[in-house]
Amino acid sequence: MLPCLNEAAALPWVLSRLPDGYRPIVADNGSTDGSTSIAAAHGATVVHATPQGFGAAAHAGLTAATGDVVCFMDADGSFDPAQLPRVAEPVAAGAQDLLLGRRRPTTRRAWPVHGRLGNAVVAWRLRRAAGVRVHDLGPMRAARREALLALDLTDRRFGYPLEMVVRAAAAGWRIGEVDVDYAPRTAGGRSKVTGTVRGTARAVRDMRRVLAG
Repeated sequence: MLPCLNEAAALPWVLSRLPDGYRPIVADNGSTDGSTSIAAAHGATVVHATPQGFGAAAHAGLTAATGDVVCFMDADGSFDPAQLPRVAEPVAAGAQDLLLGRRRPTTRRAWPVHGRLGNAVVAWRLRRAAGVRVHDLGPMRAARREALLALDLTDRRFGYPLEMVVRAAAAGWRIGEVDVDYAPRTAGGRSKVTGTVRGTARAVRDMRRVLAG
């Protein structure tokens, strides 16, 4: 699943890098730059997600998927789709129930300081609250589709990735992480979360709400 909001510049590279056997679903969240046409032209299934919010797009992709194992990944070019097997194969093999990609920046500008700090705070609180030994709420991740749907995730904003981990932990899932590369997003804009202090603050606020609940 590729949640998408105005990622026309990144999509051709992202979709061309998918390994054989991986079927892309672009969950569009109101793009106005032609992202949906580009995604369709490159062989992706396009679904439209409302209301606007990361969780809304991610969940729309999840419900539209048909595979047993599903992956999530940002569509902005910051992750290399060729590395998806790192998170998907252990789940498919039954070694993990939810596997997160721990971001390893390829350059210092890939992950601004405010983004790293916000992520570190949330990960620390998650370890304390849920006992999950992870260090990153990585956007690249994999799990089994039917099991994810059974978690009944309700957040439709930036709290969605955290809610997934919290509910999975409560259900006794085996949760792990594996290193993945994290690069500066493709030219054409900034990350909706880590690219600005405001975006990071909004994400941390949504995630704090999930932890409080």
